[in-house]
Amino acid sequence: MNRDLQRWEDYLRAERGASPHTLRAYIRNVEGLSLFLEKRDKTLRTSTLHDLRSWLSWARLGGEKRKKTALAPATMARKIAAIRSFYKWTQREGILDINPAARLQRPRLPKKTPRFLDVSEAAIVVEQPSQGGWYLARNRALLELMYGSGIRVSEAVQLDVHNIDVSERLVRVMGKGKKERIVPFGPPAADALGHWLEQIPNNGPLFLNRHYTRLSSRSAWKIVRDAGATNGISGLHPHALRHSCATHLLGSGADLRAIQEQLGHASLSTTQRYTHVDAAHLLSVYRSAHPRAGSEEKD
Repeated sequence: MNRDLQRWEDYLRAERGASPHTLRAYIRNVEGLSLFLEKRDKTLRTSTLHDLRSWLSWARLGGEKRKKTALAPATMARKIAAIRSFYKWTQREGILDINPAARLQRPRLPKKTPRFLDVSEAAIVVEQPSQGGWYLARNRALLELMYGSGIRVSEAVQLDVHNIDVSERLVRVMGKGKKERIVPFGPPAADALGHWLEQIPNNGPLFLNRHYTRLSSRSAWKIVRDAGATNGISGLHPHALRHSCATHLLGSGADLRAIQEQLGHASLSTTQRYTHVDAAHLLSVYRSAHPRAGSEEKD
């Protein structure tokens, strides 16, 4: 690997606390740029804004594997984010005086309404996952915890047994940027976790695969997807459980800042994505509580 790339990767891991998934994606994108530049007798250090835009245009249509349809705006946005991060770091480290990526603009992405389940759907998914026996106990514990606490799938699979306090119904989570937080969960998750903990060693990873090693994020995604399919919900993903947790907390009157803390959002604006999905509940609360909501005003 290019020495600059190696140092940048070390920086992302040590100082930024980037997840393994983010590291892989960022390095892959900048390595792709580096290979593109080499064929044009350029390097990452000698590239210009024109070179970066040329690579993005080339990559947008599939690179060497030319495609009829262009890559999605979200995919291109991730490529640009990786490049901007790398060149911002080179300028900060004094490797380059001028940042060639400074004027790169990310494509405008449409705002998506977070997908969430209603309460009855969430209940059936977490209570009746796929598989049986030992796997059933694990899957129930995983799903109940993710829905009950709203933690990310990457956070769930990194948990060790000592991070869980079933009696206090608390889990200690290492979130993005290596920011630790303590998150509560409910009695159903505590029951499922208690049953699961009886079947595994009292130290090491909390969620195990069939080889008794740590469950991967990919496997956790499959568990969630299969639990949805088993109960008639197609395309279910772990973030839908997280979104459902936030939406149901909000619908029950939880404070937005408390939800922010629970989910581990750095910015309240990220948490505010959930406010519009529960407008019906807010309207019903208004109508039941506001003194002017129950009758029409007269002239």
